[in-house]
Amino acid sequence: MLFAPAILRAQQPIVIKFSHVVAPNTPKGAAAEHFKKLAEERTQGRVKVEVYPNSQLYKDKEELEALQLGSVQMLAPSLAKFGPLGAKEFELFDLPYIFGNYEELHKITQGPIGQGLLKKLDSKGILGLAYWDNGFKDMSANKALRSPADAKGLKMRIQSSKILEMQMRAIGAIPQVLAFSEVYQALQTGVVDGTENPPSNFYTQKFFEVQKFMTQTQHGYLGYAVIVNKPFWEGLPADIRKTLDQAMKESTEFANSVARKDNEDATEAVRKSGKCQVLALTPAERLAWKKAMTPVYAEAQARVPKALMDEVFKATGFDPAKL
Repeated sequence: MLFAPAILRAQQPIVIKFSHVVAPNTPKGAAAEHFKKLAEERTQGRVKVEVYPNSQLYKDKEELEALQLGSVQMLAPSLAKFGPLGAKEFELFDLPYIFGNYEELHKITQGPIGQGLLKKLDSKGILGLAYWDNGFKDMSANKALRSPADAKGLKMRIQSSKILEMQMRAIGAIPQVLAFSEVYQALQTGVVDGTENPPSNFYTQKFFEVQKFMTQTQHGYLGYAVIVNKPFWEGLPADIRKTLDQAMKESTEFANSVARKDNEDATEAVRKSGKCQVLALTPAERLAWKKAMTPVYAEAQARVPKALMDEVFKATGFDPAKL
């Protein structure tokens, strides 16, 4: 009987609390559930993954500290979150129009540049496991944003990112940093005038109810890094860690495969809602947005090393000088 408590403890599953700030029916939410399913099945119950969506546990600004303290074991924050943490090279992903499509993007996230960036988190007690796509962002407001001039003077919600601030100022807008969970009410009450979001976030958070227009600017990328508390992950039994690494690899493929379709479906759902008009841009209009944001590349070199930018431009074939 003396050994019973020890036996019971040994049989207790390893709990991984996976916290995120978006809805379960977004690409990230679906991928988190997919990882939970694979992890629990393949470890035969030795691991239990508790997924907490919609900022149930922590808001944007709180979750990274909670991970470092070990209050939560896994997160998938947007890449913009790592700049304030001290890994400002991640703000590379906030540069406007730096990726023309998913293929160009994946050359970076799935190649040596992306993996090198994840390594920069080690010193923060954080281990980067993977990049998950959400998609390309569109602008929204209660007025039609067909040209950059239309955004002048508007208070636009952004994540905490100096480069996103530069981007908004480049088009004459006023950047407003706000937690994702607070955006709907801020739009409803006029605290902010507009947003930038992939359609899946725009639709699942019901922003279309409080915004009259969504313009398909596709001006920037929003993605996530799946990260874990480093001491926790490295302390897992080797066989469990190997199984979870494989589950994460497959969940990443799943996340990226659903992201594109979810955003296409969400755009159509916003259109069908009848509450928010979806505006497509002509090639000339899109070029005007690109040109308006070009000054950001030079200004951003104070945060993102020029050598890193050039490395990305070379890999993707993007040349801002030719705009």
